Amino acid sequence: MSAAVAIAPPSAWKRATRSGGLVVGLALAVTMVLIALAAPWIAPFDPNDQNVLLKLEPPSGEHLFGTDAFGRDVLSRVIYGARISLFVGAFATLAGIVIGTIVGVVSGYFGGLVDRLITSATDVLLSFPQLIMGLILVAVLGASLFNLILAIAITAVPAFVRVARASTLAMKERDFVDACRALGFGNPRIMFLHILPNIMDDVVVMGSLWFAAAIRTESTLAFIGLGVPPPTATWGGIIRDGFDNLLDASWLSIFPSLALLTIMIALNLIGDGLRDASDPRAPQ
Repeated sequence: MSAAVAIAPPSAWKRATRSGGLVVGLALAVTMVLIALAAPWIAPFDPNDQNVLLKLEPPSGEHLFGTDAFGRDVLSRVIYGARISLFVGAFATLAGIVIGTIVGVVSGYFGGLVDRLITSATDVLLSFPQLIMGLILVAVLGASLFNLILAIAITAVPAFVRVARASTLAMKERDFVDACRALGFGNPRIMFLHILPNIMDDVVVMGSLWFAAAIRTESTLAFIGLGVPPPTATWGGIIRDGFDNLLDASWLSIFPSLALLTIMIALNLIGDGLRDASDPRAPQ
């Protein structure tokens, strides 16, 4: 009789990289981050240097992405624009994760009146589309880098509250939580040292997807004139500047749009890979 052979389930990394999407996404995202960090050294021109004699020049050997209506090098502005988009997206998402996760854990753990109040407030915020909520907040607070991050972070908080709350509701019924209570551990210790680490998989997956949403929201607000004030280069602002010359100088909008599309694809591939890694029931 042949002995039964136990087949170990695939590791989290193998599940994540099974389709290759996570690897491609990470490669694209890391490349974009490196380009943004190295902007002062790799940008061929100062992004705000104007030369009206070279305005609306098509792509050429000297200006690979052409020039805009002020004679500024579009490639340099796209490279520097990556800094703003990634910076705003990263910090807004991080703030949303921290605030939303803490509130969600508290809501799910205590339940009762606390849970009802937090859930009601979350439902009110979620009733507004993300872009509309961001537009309202930036219009009220004013267009600046800090206000932009704050507005986008506020729109992200309700989503993370829901994710953290749902995971906490399931986790607090586990045996190890009962064991913690039996040992006399306080509620803060149980919530943030025992429950929180066990729900971070869901939070991280949501964070990668909301990072993409935050960048998209920043670019949209910049496109309608509510982003970081000019002359600072942002992808949305560059696309807006090229909108009036879309027919005769399409490169002004095409290249920043491709950069935006690239980071969107990268972050969504990362999110899909992380979701597969966190789900051991995913097909092998």
